[in-house]
Amino acid sequence: MASNSSSHSPRTVEEIFKDFSARHAAVLRALTADVEEFFSQCDPERDNLCLYGHSNETWEVAVPAEEVPPELPEPVLGINFARDGMERRDWLSLVAMHTDSWLLSVAFYFGARLNRNERSRLFTLINDLPTVFEVVTGRKPLKDKPSVDSGKKSKNNTKREKQVKANQRLHEESDDEDEGNEDEHEETLCGSCGTNGNADEFWIGCDICERWYHGKCVKITPAKAQSIKEYRCPSCSNKKARPMG
Repeated sequence: MASNSSSHSPRTVEEIFKDFSARHAAVLRALTADVEEFFSQCDPERDNLCLYGHSNETWEVAVPAEEVPPELPEPVLGINFARDGMERRDWLSLVAMHTDSWLLSVAFYFGARLNRNERSRLFTLINDLPTVFEVVTGRKPLKDKPSVDSGKKSKNNTKREKQVKANQRLHEESDDEDEGNEDEHEETLCGSCGTNGNADEFWIGCDICERWYHGKCVKITPAKAQSIKEYRCPSCSNKKARPMG
């Protein structure tokens, strides 16, 4: 395995998400745009092979690292063995599923020292991207190339920006919005009731866990939201109020 896969050690949520996004983009390219080249490199006659996505957005089919334990979690071994024994589409889907697991394992390996809130924020950022399996199987198209700056953008969002976005949903989504925004709304589930509700409902985002809620579910009106500098959802408020040891 080439050394550029583990030549750096991201530590913050934003750095880890940037690393994840780059690896995610790399393996997606291998399984979609570069699929013919990927298929040819997974010759069943070769030794056990793995699919690696590197932090510089390149991908590689190679044998696993020899050191034990490895510097980073390793992908599933021997993806090439089933290449000629399955339908090509099914084989690619299987590789995609294992690749998603590997991407998460690498991200949370780097995030081992993060605290609970940071881990939650990291997973929220990751979860906003479609999985490799979803893209490969066509269940969810990749609308935009994953941005390595997405983590910073999420971190720097102010409460005011969230309120503006929430109010835009209330006042603008009844107009001719582009399909991308409609799809994004449909994929957002309320952290309280677990549904996405109606397109014209007011939403508010928690500054701590970054989950979205229907205003009616957490008893917050648009007018009241304007006076809130930092919104904490009921769950995060309870955690703060809970007495320590």
